[in-house]
Amino acid sequence: MRAALWFLALFGTAVAVAVFAGNNDATVTLYWAPYRVDLSLNFVILTLVFSFALIYAAMRTAALLFALPDQAKRWRALQKERAINAELFNAQSHFLAGRYIRSRKSALSALSLDKSREHSHPKATDLVGNEPQLRALAHVMAAQSAHALQDTAARDDHLKQALEHQNLRASLDTKEGAQLLAASWALDDRDAPEAHRWLAQLPGGAGRRTVALRLKLKAAQLANSTAEALETTRLLAKHHAFSKDAAPSLIKSLVLKQIDDARDASQLQATWRGLDANDRLQADVAIHAAFKLNVLQGQVQQVTDWLLPVWNALTSSEGGLNNIDNARYIELIHTLEAILGEQTETKDTAWLARIEKAQLANPRDARLQYLSGIACKSHQLWGKAQQQLSQAAPHLKDANLKRRAWCALAELAEQRGDAIAAGSAWKNAAQI
Repeated sequence: MRAALWFLALFGTAVAVAVFAGNNDATVTLYWAPYRVDLSLNFVILTLVFSFALIYAAMRTAALLFALPDQAKRWRALQKERAINAELFNAQSHFLAGRYIRSRKSALSALSLDKSREHSHPKATDLVGNEPQLRALAHVMAAQSAHALQDTAARDDHLKQALEHQNLRASLDTKEGAQLLAASWALDDRDAPEAHRWLAQLPGGAGRRTVALRLKLKAAQLANSTAEALETTRLLAKHHAFSKDAAPSLIKSLVLKQIDDARDASQLQATWRGLDANDRLQADVAIHAAFKLNVLQGQVQQVTDWLLPVWNALTSSEGGLNNIDNARYIELIHTLEAILGEQTETKDTAWLARIEKAQLANPRDARLQYLSGIACKSHQLWGKAQQQLSQAAPHLKDANLKRRAWCALAELAEQRGDAIAAGSAWKNAAQI
């Protein structure tokens, strides 16, 4: 279609020229005393057109001739750039293959080529736009190889030069990448404050990237900053940086560690208030927090408030108590023992009713039977406590609970004046 239009235009032009020039009898007269020259108008027009074309061609030829030195400079600069790129590719390939000495040598060769280009062509930056970025990348590769070779001094020197060569023409990603690498190297050196310093220099957007958050998590864990590690882990979970099973498990482990880090009851309460509602409803978290608060001699009412929602959730579902970890189950029993011991004077039977209901729903659980016996003993239900503890003691697998069960049976026997039964129970407790 385009060719047809060009042919139509050409034919139209030929027709117009034929119509105009074929019947054009006009002349152009030039007077140059004492001469007179008569020229055809068609000849004058053709002469002007050809003269313009000749002058334009001469000017273009002169311009190209004068541009040859600059083109030669550009060609040499591009050749140098290709050589630098080749050395950078070699450095990257050697680094990935674990040949760190060769990688470092290729990176230094690229820097040497760049330096020679700079001396031979002072205006090379004007010819090749990505020159600062190439130089920075060469320094970064040299720094990576030096870090792998444990040459800290050379690594820091190349990193400093890589950041110094950054300017408005260089890529911002190169600078951010160098800072992330510096943070990673600081973590390899077990220097958490240095890693935090490099991460703090990142722009806001770069600091929220997954790679930066992972480095921040490692730095927080290295510095034993559980609160920061927990916050970073939540952000990573939102970014889907972990699998569906790994994220909740990691968050729960950090929450438990944060609870363990509490040094007094007030600090533990502040930690509890800082947790999410979903974290507070997790059985492992609530049981461990209540156990820790009881160890730190916190208020019994506070312990009950933390434990009651989880207890109701576990006992309302079939086999809920059996689904929790054995260590948490033991902590739950010890915590409830402490609550029942504090409620001896008040005679609050609410927990006794809850425990008996749970024990009736799961009569084969020796741990729950032991807890029911302790609850009856704390409320002076001696006969029922004797029955429950006698049935639970032989079947308990936890040595501490088994010992405590026999001690409770010995106390009950002494209370009713049965010295033989008391001695046998004390002997069984001592043998564990």
